[in-house]
Amino acid sequence: MDQTTLNIIVVGLSFALYFGIAIWAKAGSTAEFYAAGRGVNPVVNGMATAADWMSAASFISMAGLIAFVGYNNSTFLMGWTGGYVLMAMLLAPYLRKFGKFTVPEFVGDRFYSNKARVVAVIALITMSVTYVIGQMAGAGVAFSRFLEVDNTTGLLIASGVVFVYAVLGGMKGITYTQVAQYCVLIIAYTIPAIFISLQLTGKVLPQLGLFAEHTASGQYLLVTLDGLLNDLGFNQYTTGSSPWLMALFTLSLMIGTAGLPHVIIRFFTVPKVSDARWSAGWALVFIALLYLTAPAVGAMARLNIMTTMWPNGVQGEAVAVDDLPDWFRTWSTTGLLAVEDKNGDGKIQYYNDKSEAMTALAAERGWQGNELVTFNRDILVLANPEIAGLPGWVIALIAAGGIAAALSTAAGLLLAISSAVSHDLIKSTINPNISEKGELLAARISMAVAIVVATYLGLNPPGFAAQVVALAFGLAAASLFPTLMMGIFSKRINSAGATAGMLAGLLSTTLYLFLYLGWFFIPETNMLTADQYLFGIPPTHFGPIGAVLNFAVAYVVSSMTAEPPQEIQDLVESVRIPRGAGAATGH
Repeated sequence: MDQTTLNIIVVGLSFALYFGIAIWAKAGSTAEFYAAGRGVNPVVNGMATAADWMSAASFISMAGLIAFVGYNNSTFLMGWTGGYVLMAMLLAPYLRKFGKFTVPEFVGDRFYSNKARVVAVIALITMSVTYVIGQMAGAGVAFSRFLEVDNTTGLLIASGVVFVYAVLGGMKGITYTQVAQYCVLIIAYTIPAIFISLQLTGKVLPQLGLFAEHTASGQYLLVTLDGLLNDLGFNQYTTGSSPWLMALFTLSLMIGTAGLPHVIIRFFTVPKVSDARWSAGWALVFIALLYLTAPAVGAMARLNIMTTMWPNGVQGEAVAVDDLPDWFRTWSTTGLLAVEDKNGDGKIQYYNDKSEAMTALAAERGWQGNELVTFNRDILVLANPEIAGLPGWVIALIAAGGIAAALSTAAGLLLAISSAVSHDLIKSTINPNISEKGELLAARISMAVAIVVATYLGLNPPGFAAQVVALAFGLAAASLFPTLMMGIFSKRINSAGATAGMLAGLLSTTLYLFLYLGWFFIPETNMLTADQYLFGIPPTHFGPIGAVLNFAVAYVVSSMTAEPPQEIQDLVESVRIPRGAGAATGH
């Protein structure tokens, strides 16, 4: 059986499973559509949360970014994991105690204002659509390779699959689909990592292999990798730079994580406050299985690429064009991987042609620049089984895993968008008398519209999957996280302060992104370039600055206006008491 047929069978079976679950768990009420009827077991919810959490950025893109940058990009691991702990301890139990369906509903009721609710909806939609762009980009990469279609067709297929099971099942269907997707993605991620670790170090666990002796060189794996990179003019894998920017980016990912509405709403699906805490704990266990493996995947993949390009070491000859491995040729057809024999010597020289140290050596050897001209970092994890020469069923499995990772998070985000539109805009603001059937229809229509918008924007994403997701985290950090924190832990913040703070954080961060990355992320509409960053801060790092503006404006405006009503202050006090949880009381 050829590889394409095997891929189609394995991916097709996974789709059939998702569709079957969606039909079995079809939502028949708004309570089931928004919160799965609040009857999800904590362990099941923890697994679903992990799948919701570990998006295409985690599965497809993160290890690729770590592989090509090294220690500096460990900020993705630190920020996302630390942020989840922050959410689990400071937000999830209290929001579940509040007993509402959505994050904007909490904001609207806590700050006794429809204006605050509407601004929260706008913030949620802005960051969620940005996040979905990254998922669609990741899904397009996976589909384009494994089903041998172009990127646009891959995006359309991904959109169709999400449309069926998310629009039909709502939170109830999505929950159980995400459990299945977690099982698929974690198996798909760890099996190739184990094989590669055995090949390179003889260690079964990749986490141990990362710090073990490299079998071929007799040195530690990381020492071998550092030496190869140094010889070719690249930065060493284990060294970092600019601690200030690393700290800022880690903080952006942390507080952005804690403000992610599509993850927060997962904690509304369990029966009790204690179940929300247990869900968070189980989710952290399930997340750790992948996150503790990612550094090893990144390092080992980079070493495999180096030895592919220089099979006899950097003192020998580069790989000949005719000797490039089959996986290289296969991925080249996607346009995401490309070489160019610039000096016509029939070999592919891979080195850092921006390094001054390499200039003399390149001139001496007749090199005319780096000839590995394209290597999209989002392909690295997906290509890993082929790079390591693993069996065809492993390649098919990782195809299903990459697609599952992208679709699981996309579904959660789309649900957050649809519930914000139907429940918080239409039901709570525009038409309070709408029937439950009408609200359910509005939710499904708004989700369908969100899928169309995300698919269109996913055709030209403003970066790799993990970079696009980082932008969404910055928006969440600047807008929703400060408002949720102040709503839970400060009785003095009033509606005027919260609304003004959210607007300040959201507008400042959005404007910063658009100025450097293009208006609405449309290519070539940016007004400023990277050499004009404010204090050297890239757009992906701006979230904490927006958060500080949010906090500051909220406190200043609140101190200049009337205190919240006494019943609101009593409500804030009661939310922080860790006993009991009211039933859902959606308006």
